[in-house]
Amino acid sequence: MSGGFQGSLLEVAGEIGPGSLGSSVRRTVLDRGAWIDVRPGWLAGADALFERLSERVPWRGERRQMYDRMVDVPRLLCFYDEDEALPDPALDAAKRALDRHYAAALGEPFRTAGLCLYRDGRDSVAWHGDTIGRGSTHDTMVAIISIGAPRDLLLRPRGGGHALRHRLGHGDLIVMGGSCQRTWEHAIPKTARPAGPRISIQFRPRGVR
Repeated sequence: MSGGFQGSLLEVAGEIGPGSLGSSVRRTVLDRGAWIDVRPGWLAGADALFERLSERVPWRGERRQMYDRMVDVPRLLCFYDEDEALPDPALDAAKRALDRHYAAALGEPFRTAGLCLYRDGRDSVAWHGDTIGRGSTHDTMVAIISIGAPRDLLLRPRGGGHALRHRLGHGDLIVMGGSCQRTWEHAIPKTARPAGPRISIQFRPRGVR
């Protein structure tokens, strides 16, 4: 799974786990009640974690209806529900740190973890919001950790408009909060430029997909 991956030149071998949050988090207030937090390099040892998850996670491909035909989903997936053990202790530590930092604002813990493996620049996810469940009607949060090679995550107002671009990888954290899931959309576009593999780890509260 990890062929072609090149680690960050800045990463030093050591313990894998989350760093600080607090004042190191950069918040951008969007319109219509949405906001995003970004913490570059939050997860130490991200390249080693990428190697572990790429081998340990039971990745699967999916097919979905697209208009009048079935097509392959352009990435590999694995979902961990709230009663399932996460595939690595570093993810448990990251979830605990996120729960502590966002407890007052979110009012509940993160419950599930969705993992996506983008194998190269041909893998992608189209414009969408996480609006299956409560995200379609209520403010919520989705926290995403990116490990592996950096890829662009784009955000734009729902219905179109100027897109914001964040290049995320090697342990970067982005949290989408407030009304972001129902008033904004996000995407990982395909790219023709050389792109190594990337894993996205998405923590969500109960009833948000």
